[in-house]
Formats: sequence, C-alpha cells, structure tokens
Amino acid sequence: MAEEVKGTTKGSTKTSKLKGLGELLSGGKWITQNLNFFLFLTGLAVLYIANGHMADKTIRNINKTQQEIKDLQFEYKTVKSEVMYKSEEAQVEKAAEPLGLKITKDVPVRLQPEERK
Repeated sequence: MAEEVKGTTKGSTKTSKLKGLGELLSGGKWITQNLNFFLFLTGLAVLYIANGHMADKTIRNINKTQQEIKDLQFEYKTVKSEVMYKSEEAQVEKAAEPLGLKITKDVPVRLQPEERK
C-alpha cells in the first residue's frame, strides 16, 4: 500500500478529479439528485440580497429622520428665542403702544370684599 501512495503524483490526482467532476456534470443525474440543495441555495441567495436592500432602505430612512430632527430642533430653538425676546417688558411695551396701552406708574389698589351681615 505504501508503494501505491508513493507512486501517485499530484498531477494525476487533479486530472482524475476533473475527469470525475466532468462525468458528474455531464450525466445530469447528479444535478437532478441535488436539485433540492440548489433550490435551497438559490432561496438563501435571494434572502441575502433582499436583506441587503432592506438594510440600505432602513439606513436611508434613519438618515432622513435624523436630518428632519436636526431641522426641527433648529426651528424650535429659533422660535423659542424669538418668543423670549418678544416677551421682554420693553418689547411688550413697544408692541402695545400702537394700541394706545401704556404702563401706569400708579400702585395697584387692593379691593376689600364687603362684610355681609
């Protein structure tokens, strides 16, 4: 047996493997026997591609939502600063002046409820 192993060369095993593979593919019997496996591999490939497309779509949606959040945060801060500025006493006074409203210098009078008998 040791003599047989020594006698074989790498080149002869490669040609015999190629010859065996050619016989398997040309006969068609091997392909029909393993058709379920090929269909399984095809299904896995389709799922793999679909998963990649769904991941890309999800990432695009996440990026779009993050950009919308940044825009809304900017708008919120801008509106908040405008409201804070317009609610200052001097700005309220300027806005009320065209309506004829003025701040009185008199101290407010506290009204006392009448006592009932």
